[in-house]
Amino acid sequence: MRKLLGAWCAAVLVVLGAVAGGPAAAAPSDKLPENYNFFGGIPYELAHPGGDLPGANDWNCQPSPEHPRPVILVHGTGGAKTTNWGAYVPMLRNRGYCVFALTYGALPGLPWPFTAIGGMDRQEVSAAQLARFVDKVRASTGASTVDLVGHSQGTYMPTYYLKYLGGADKVTNYVSLAPLWRGTGDIGPMGKMFGEMNVPMPMCVGCGGMLPGSAMNKKIWAGGSPYVKGVAYTNIATRYDEAVMPYTAGLVPGRAGEKVTNIVVQDTCAQDYSDHMAIAGSRRAAYMVLNALDPEHPVAVPCTFVPPFTG
Repeated sequence: MRKLLGAWCAAVLVVLGAVAGGPAAAAPSDKLPENYNFFGGIPYELAHPGGDLPGANDWNCQPSPEHPRPVILVHGTGGAKTTNWGAYVPMLRNRGYCVFALTYGALPGLPWPFTAIGGMDRQEVSAAQLARFVDKVRASTGASTVDLVGHSQGTYMPTYYLKYLGGADKVTNYVSLAPLWRGTGDIGPMGKMFGEMNVPMPMCVGCGGMLPGSAMNKKIWAGGSPYVKGVAYTNIATRYDEAVMPYTAGLVPGRAGEKVTNIVVQDTCAQDYSDHMAIAGSRRAAYMVLNALDPEHPVAVPCTFVPPFTG
């Protein structure tokens, strides 16, 4: 069964690599080539299994006065530090950020390509991995706090780190693409088993924690809110999200003392057809992230056609 699943996952990565169009050519200057495509990082993973995207995880990077906080990218379910962030690593590095990315929650004891399929383990386990990674980044860069940019499960799991593992004082900006604070899906009898009763799902052990009313969801909402005071939150959602249902599950207003900005990408551009994946490859959403990270120096967010799937 492991060999069969391994062959299937490798085939999927090869197909997606073909969709992404192959590795980008080397940049003629110090700038990295930017590729706004959700699948843009997959060719690099295929060519360098377990490697880091060019520009990411430079442990000699020192934050500049213009961008004093390193940015940590937190992928979604089934993603990895390469496959989820082909659009974001070069964009951030080209603009002077120290950018880091981890693969969390890959099921232990399995070979590649399973090592590049993260977000599968219990979210408590994943949050502990994030905690260690944040501490490593802070120690390397000398920064007192970091900014988080997450996609899908990567918008949700870090809250456990903030609320239960000491992360609240180590994060300044928490930017979420396709967030799911209220959980996603209809919690019927099977949902209760996987979520409330915490029975592991096959392969995706921690996915039940993203169901409304699950044990993890209750922990995320401890104190009556998914937010932590002192952290600036930006939630970027799409009406065409087919994985977070309803899409408004991630658009929770802040209470008194909580700093929260909620954005629906179609509100400013009817040509934006981002779905759950495309929102993490879209240039429009990426520029919204830039503005959330550095609101004092906003960039113009273009209104252009954004296709689903790739962005």
